[in-house]
Amino acid sequence: MTIRSAKLSYHPSSRFIFNPSSARNLSTFNQQLNRQSSYHLISSSLKTNNPSLYQLFQTDSSSTMRADQSKITFAGQGNLPNLPVPELQSTASKYLHSILPLVSDQTPGSGTASDSNPTEAYENTKRNVSEFLSSPLVKELQLRLKDRAENQSRENWLSEWWNDLAYMGYRDPLIPFSSYYIAHQVDKSRRNAPLRAASLVRALLYFRDLLVTEQLEPDRNKNGPLCMSSYRYLFNSCRFPEKPSDSAKRFDPLRNNHLIVIRKGRFFEVSTVKPNGDWLSESELESQFRKVIELAGTEETTFPVGALTNEHRDVWADARVELCKTDPLNIKSLERIESSIICVALDSTSPITRDELGYNLWIGDGKNRFFDKQQIIVFENGQSGFMAEHSCMDGTPVSRFNDWILQNLTAKKIDLGNKTVEPSLPDPIPINFNLSEKNKDRISQAIINCKEIMSAQTLDVLQYSKFGKKIIKDNFRASPDAIAQLTFQLGFYKLFGKVPVTYESCQTRKFKLGRTEVIRSCSIEALEWCKAMEDLKSDWKVKLEKFREAEKAHLRYAKWASDGQGVDRHLLGLKLCLKPGEELPNLFKDPIFNQSNHWILSTSTLPSEHFNGLGYGAVVPDGFGLAYAVNEESVRYTIVTTTGNGKKFKQSLEDASDEIFEMMKVNQVFGGAKTSAKL
Repeated sequence: MTIRSAKLSYHPSSRFIFNPSSARNLSTFNQQLNRQSSYHLISSSLKTNNPSLYQLFQTDSSSTMRADQSKITFAGQGNLPNLPVPELQSTASKYLHSILPLVSDQTPGSGTASDSNPTEAYENTKRNVSEFLSSPLVKELQLRLKDRAENQSRENWLSEWWNDLAYMGYRDPLIPFSSYYIAHQVDKSRRNAPLRAASLVRALLYFRDLLVTEQLEPDRNKNGPLCMSSYRYLFNSCRFPEKPSDSAKRFDPLRNNHLIVIRKGRFFEVSTVKPNGDWLSESELESQFRKVIELAGTEETTFPVGALTNEHRDVWADARVELCKTDPLNIKSLERIESSIICVALDSTSPITRDELGYNLWIGDGKNRFFDKQQIIVFENGQSGFMAEHSCMDGTPVSRFNDWILQNLTAKKIDLGNKTVEPSLPDPIPINFNLSEKNKDRISQAIINCKEIMSAQTLDVLQYSKFGKKIIKDNFRASPDAIAQLTFQLGFYKLFGKVPVTYESCQTRKFKLGRTEVIRSCSIEALEWCKAMEDLKSDWKVKLEKFREAEKAHLRYAKWASDGQGVDRHLLGLKLCLKPGEELPNLFKDPIFNQSNHWILSTSTLPSEHFNGLGYGAVVPDGFGLAYAVNEESVRYTIVTTTGNGKKFKQSLEDASDEIFEMMKVNQVFGGAKTSAKL
């Protein structure tokens, strides 16, 4: 029996980019059994099945294995390059090209805005870009930004700004404005909540052990290791509400081996280790979860403290202070929750459809959660998923962790421990709060606010099965990510008669403390292709040519973004270098600039055969949160919006996918034009 770290395969354009490329060869013997997690697995198995051999293993092999170990998880951090500062001319040129769809006529058969075919918006933007490049102030801002980047005390010129602006300083509730969910594929052998939760936690302990002992293989791309710093916040960490900006804290994983289990809005502490230091087996964890369900009873608590964690951050900050002042018991209770490995929410619902599952993972009723923590969520019928608090981590660590535990459980590579439950196992410990009337009023209002803010949200999932990554790459010789992004453009164009300003998240973890950059997927090439697809006079040959041009433009921008040479983070950095009293350059006042940052579509991808969904909210009131996954045989889209157009957009995406499938078939008639298919 082996436990191994799954190898990673990346494309540079995604926030959620774990691909279980090693799933097909999990049975291969693992040459790295001397890693700590595998040591524990072998040790536990021997202790149960062969005590004498276990003793020999303890006295002989373990010392050798530990002596041979070297910490690898963060070993490459010191060799990572710093995030670059792009040149002004490069950014200005890319920006001007990126806004062409916004300053051009978007009707079929119309031309692109240019010097020879100018529109008023085009001429105004071009003038602002020219002034921007010649401005002494802008040149000074560039020098300030480069000085910041070259400061030896700072590892990344962007990270502090970005973490505050995008996350810690952002004050709206985490749901629907920040956190995201991952839905797991169903485990048909574990169709009840206690058993499913037990298996997930047992697998979690192995992954956590690899991370704590720094034996987890670093994430890599084709050029080398990626920044692993955010993995430190996967377990035993918590976000804290503060004014004017939140903070995050990590707790000692060696001293905090407990879970917090939430049921009916009540909290319970469950240790993952026995007094002798052994982990609880799957059977013992299942027993503990059953005890939690029994202790929680059948009625929800009237005042679920966890509901406060999805309030406006300033409101929650005040409420937390009040809670701590009410009784010292509350301080201790919060500390036990915040220091835990993770929260496990045992919900009393049984979602069936992908839409139901997604919505219940994302928010449920907002009461049986603690949103400042990472959370595993399990339902009565064994459906499960993960709720990710986004402030300290983008999707890669979360997706790798979830895929790893699901992959290894499916392949039966996790030692689940002895089936016998020790009768002396301590019962789960209720986490109690002493609440004042003011505390209770706060909680009641939080429940009302959550219900109100979520009432307008719709979540629709499209599972498209006519093609997936295999057909896209093998038959059409195209980029799966480009296909998905162009599906968005065409689907939106068919529904609204224009292409949408689109944010595609691209990881920049090849750099120290790198997080994300934007791929501006709404390109002029994408618009020209959409116009051709909707033009009755356009033949398939023209449509194919326009598609290849749009695909090439997408891949080019994706490469720029992954190399830290995108538009948006650079322009943000320049803007933040302004000092009080300095005038904002006209480029930043241009209505087209504001429109180009109004992300109608906020898109991210997570391709894994072990996931059954991914979702999050829109980032603008008239927009859509659009998560997607191009898997081997299908493509899945999750559409979240408050516009009331979710189902219409879902249908339009399906129609666009059908037309692209038809284009794929026609492509073979023209000899199957080839292009790069690395994404």
